[in-house]
Amino acid sequence: MKDSTLNRLHYLFLIIFFSGFIQIANAQSEKLSLSLDEVVRIASKSSLDAFRYKNMYLSSYWEYRYYKADKLPSLSMSATPLDFNHYRKREYNFQTNEDQYVLRDYINSDVALKLNQNIGLTGGSLFLSSELGMVKNMGGDQVTSYQATPVSIGYSQSLNGYNALRWQSKIEPVKYDKAKKTFIQSQETLAMKSTAMFFDLVEAQIQLKIAQNNMSNADTLYKIGKGRFQVGTVTQDELLNLELNQLNSQQALNSAKLEVTRAQSGLNSYLMMDKKSQIDCKVPSEIPTLQIMADHALDLALKNNPEILDQQQQMLEQDQQVAQARSESGLNTTVFAMYGLNQSAENFDRVYDQPDQSQRVQVGFNIPLVDWGRRKGKLMMAESTREVANARIKQSRIDFEQNIFQSVMEFNLQAEQVRNAAKADTVAQKGYDVTFQRFLIGKVDVTKLNIARTDRESARKAYISAVKTYWSYYYQLRMLTLFDFIKNEDLTAEYDKIIQN
Repeated sequence: MKDSTLNRLHYLFLIIFFSGFIQIANAQSEKLSLSLDEVVRIASKSSLDAFRYKNMYLSSYWEYRYYKADKLPSLSMSATPLDFNHYRKREYNFQTNEDQYVLRDYINSDVALKLNQNIGLTGGSLFLSSELGMVKNMGGDQVTSYQATPVSIGYSQSLNGYNALRWQSKIEPVKYDKAKKTFIQSQETLAMKSTAMFFDLVEAQIQLKIAQNNMSNADTLYKIGKGRFQVGTVTQDELLNLELNQLNSQQALNSAKLEVTRAQSGLNSYLMMDKKSQIDCKVPSEIPTLQIMADHALDLALKNNPEILDQQQQMLEQDQQVAQARSESGLNTTVFAMYGLNQSAENFDRVYDQPDQSQRVQVGFNIPLVDWGRRKGKLMMAESTREVANARIKQSRIDFEQNIFQSVMEFNLQAEQVRNAAKADTVAQKGYDVTFQRFLIGKVDVTKLNIARTDRESARKAYISAVKTYWSYYYQLRMLTLFDFIKNEDLTAEYDKIIQN
């Protein structure tokens, strides 16, 4: 009995031991060291924003495919396999000169093929069709008859001057080009967001290291202060100040831990990573040597930015609305013409013998006689709307160009800001180290030590903030120009892979 109990305890111990070992291994595997480029790359593939941007592009792609398919011939078949009718219908009897209800009892069946082609040059529609029908009367002699239209060709055309197909051929390619550029731009928007979250975590982690260092120093200084107070080299108010620094350092350490947890959770969530993952951010140690010319950046933005295509699309759509309103303000004429062959017979094998010709020409028109100025008002409203859109687009273009120049200037200046902040960080750290050593030998008081510590923390934060701003400005310029200034090439996307996946 004892041996059995010991075996069970031994087995339980092994389970607990290996479970703990596995958990430790998992915990270690969840620690990641990532650079800014790696975070941006993960975000572009795994984040919810990446999924959303991809599907927005796919929606535009299929919309463009629909437009392209609409320009091609379409073949359709319509059929009524069975149409059974048994009812009484009111009809006039010419022999008795009176109305009477007649029993109708028949089966109808028909099938038709139709090939249709829109003509973009004229805006008309050309069709080619073939039809076959059968009617079987169920009453009386139960006669069956067939009717066939082996082939018929027709064309319909509006003569009011408005060609919707031609306007589509102008607008749809611009819309699709804008969608492709917008997708590339969305990747840079995503990079800007992930950069901000990356540096939020960097700032939190650095603040935690500062807080930990300050806590360690505060403990050491307080212990030294108590010893000096015993021998009379430190006053009571200086000792109380050291104790207060220790308490404040503990509070700052607790706050820093919470801030790291918050920033870590936010980045994990954005990258769609496990919430237990711990990312150690590798701060870029160097920044690229770049000096961007404003005129060059503006040329790139005018060539690549989807906002320019959006302005072009808006102008085309406004011109389209004016053209449509103008066409509806006058005489609207429609022409329809058809030619075909037709035959009917009581036997199916004779329904295609010696078919007769059938023709149809139809001309219709609509003339506004009295509409109290509705059509003219609609045209004037469309023209006024176009003028407003023109003014708005011109102002948007001015603002767009000014934004490019401002962004280039900020980016070029920020490189110098990073270098100055790096020097200030180094000087502040050295100054604190010297002041700390002088305090240990009693050459400076607590006040000067606190000032040196504050300067060191401020300089470190300013350096990280400068680096963060630099990369934010860089990705902003990439977003505006869709150009990689480090590789000196236009940004592109693998559209075929997106569609296939």
